[in-house]
Amino acid sequence: MKWVRPGDSDYDEARTVFNAMIDRRPAVIAQCATAGDVRSALMYARENHLEVAVRSGGHSVAGMSLNDGGLVIDVRPMKQISFDPQSRTATVGGGVTWGEFDRAGQRHGLATTGGRVSTTGVSGFTLGGGSGWLERSWGLACDNLVSVDLVTASGEEMTASADENRELFWALHGGGGNFGVATSFTFRLHDVGQELLCGLLLWPIDAAREAALACRDYLPTAPAGLGGALACLVAPPEEFVPAGLQGKPALGAVAVYAGDPAEAEQSMRPLRGLAPAVDIIAPRPYADFQCMLDDQPGQLNYWSADYHDDFPDDAVDIFLDYGRRLPHESSQLLLVPWGGAVAKADAVLTPMARRDATWVTHPFTLWQDPARTEDAIGWAKGFRRDIAAFTSGGVYLNFIGNEGQDRIRAAFGEENYARLAQTKRNYDPENVFHGNQNILPAAAEPVAH
Repeated sequence: MKWVRPGDSDYDEARTVFNAMIDRRPAVIAQCATAGDVRSALMYARENHLEVAVRSGGHSVAGMSLNDGGLVIDVRPMKQISFDPQSRTATVGGGVTWGEFDRAGQRHGLATTGGRVSTTGVSGFTLGGGSGWLERSWGLACDNLVSVDLVTASGEEMTASADENRELFWALHGGGGNFGVATSFTFRLHDVGQELLCGLLLWPIDAAREAALACRDYLPTAPAGLGGALACLVAPPEEFVPAGLQGKPALGAVAVYAGDPAEAEQSMRPLRGLAPAVDIIAPRPYADFQCMLDDQPGQLNYWSADYHDDFPDDAVDIFLDYGRRLPHESSQLLLVPWGGAVAKADAVLTPMARRDATWVTHPFTLWQDPARTEDAIGWAKGFRRDIAAFTSGGVYLNFIGNEGQDRIRAAFGEENYARLAQTKRNYDPENVFHGNQNILPAAAEPVAH
């Protein structure tokens, strides 16, 4: 284990996370390569009365991967990756990113639902549920878990699976990093082959309403093998984009089909038939597709999200209106179709509520000039305010920052939250792991006299 402290030459690099708005200065960063290192770091934090944060990919938009004046358990050195094509499983360390996972799987033509940005850490993404392009085919990342190894607040090394510590395993299907430091994950894998049909369509946003309505009508009923999203974005300065559209707001449709190539062509025909100005849907390796929308690190970030049971014409108009007013060329506004395997997952296997939502909206705000911060955050909050009449009350926590206990409870519902709180009391009664979408430990039962 390596200890990194203020004054060390690598301290600033070690405390840098994806969101450049976050500038926190831990007293010490423990770069842990083993479960034993994690246990030692937790003991050090306890002995020195230090708050604890846990860092993997560092993509928490609220900066929950860091703290000020405390200890950060950095699991990025845990980079072991093992794929078993015969059992169709993969076991990876807690510091692996989805880009690393997907590249390793591509050699075997195998994958599981992973992050839409390749630098996202496997750990936080999966523990928070794991919404990705392949979710309509195979469910969320957490639905594909076989087991999780972790170190609890007391320093105990445990394995959670369907056969071992089952209540803890249930809580790890979306309950986040509340219950321990995950050191290893084993996933079920699925065939993606050497290439699959995937890519991007673009329309100028001022001529996109008809396409948006058609996509809105088609995507929820499309074959489960078709994953993707509608995205308002600024068209990039790339050769495949007409010169008149480059740098202008556009409506995009991201599409990927996990399944038979002949069915893929048929499933995408309704989208490709909407006269897009850009059509770069083509066969390509899944691992390459996963990098297509990667954002440049070092930008300022603010995100939020909501669930929708339906998305009427008036909601589409609000979506497109905000898409015309993106605060920066890196900002995006996503409308993600759920359904398929996401909705079919057995509700008793995960604490996440309202997985039958039809849509998820996700204002994904990135900008570079700190002087624009108020306007950029105001744009995202304004969208949430104006779309509120069409929301269902649920939320996917990996898509939001620090928005309070009401939003956390909305993600699980009261019954599941109460059950999670009991699990939290069993494994972290002192709330050592509170640098997250925090589930408060249930109050101890009064002692009878």
